[in-house]
Amino acid sequence: MERISLPGGIEFSRIVYGMWRVGDDDDTSPAHIRAKIEACLEQGITTIDQADIYGGYTAEALLGACLKESPGLRDRIEIVTKCDIVAPVGRYADARVKHYDTSAAHISRSIDTSLSELGTDRIDLLLIHRPDPLMDHLETGSALDDAVKSGKVRAVGVSNFRPWDWSLLQSGMETPLSTNQIELSLSAHDAFVNGDIAHLQQHAIRPMAWSPLGGGALMGGDGELRQALSKVAMQNDTDEAAVAIAWLLAHPSGILPVMGTNRIDRIRAFSDALNVNMDRQTWFELYTAALGREVA
Repeated sequence: MERISLPGGIEFSRIVYGMWRVGDDDDTSPAHIRAKIEACLEQGITTIDQADIYGGYTAEALLGACLKESPGLRDRIEIVTKCDIVAPVGRYADARVKHYDTSAAHISRSIDTSLSELGTDRIDLLLIHRPDPLMDHLETGSALDDAVKSGKVRAVGVSNFRPWDWSLLQSGMETPLSTNQIELSLSAHDAFVNGDIAHLQQHAIRPMAWSPLGGGALMGGDGELRQALSKVAMQNDTDEAAVAIAWLLAHPSGILPVMGTNRIDRIRAFSDALNVNMDRQTWFELYTAALGREVA
């Protein structure tokens, strides 16, 4: 598995395992979660994506319980987590309304809580989960700088930011932002033409892609896109999921897909995407099917 260097001195696996649904599994035991991680490690997938809000603020603790029972496992993986969404569930059940909080106090408190839940002394990458309309970029930027200086966080980035949100926050920081995790897939491809990917390429920033299979929607139905995926899958003796991920991997921006599933057999198939032949015309055949028309 290819290793990717990101600004901030961190190195990730090209494919990332996303744990946003880990709490939805029938088996959330430390042993079963370790089995999922080991299935990733067998392929060289070492980067685990989390967020404080996942599972109604329970997912980090599930991973933490696994790490507690598996000495040495923490040093074999990189942990990404996120903060700033405050939803009226779990630890924030008394919140009157779902909102975002990028204040220094909230960021600092979130980091300490995530470290405690994960049972670790460091977060490899902390992301601001959503753009906050009330963000004071100087306060937020300073809080992120302080988090890196403290050693609690190795690197920082954002998620779901537009180019202007990125530029505003970065202008208030000393630390370089490492990535922007955005929705990217054959069913959510606007970022390739609306300036989001272009902005990241211009600044040599590799995007992370959440929901790279469109929440599973790409694998359903029998429309033009599904037929195109099936055709390429047959040509490569693989499945449609591998083709959809290979389509993202082929882009010159160096996308890191964040793959989420609770099925170990599907986890073991993540790296199949690396073996798909994705030349320019094949890429555009899939893009054309996704658009529902040929390019202008």
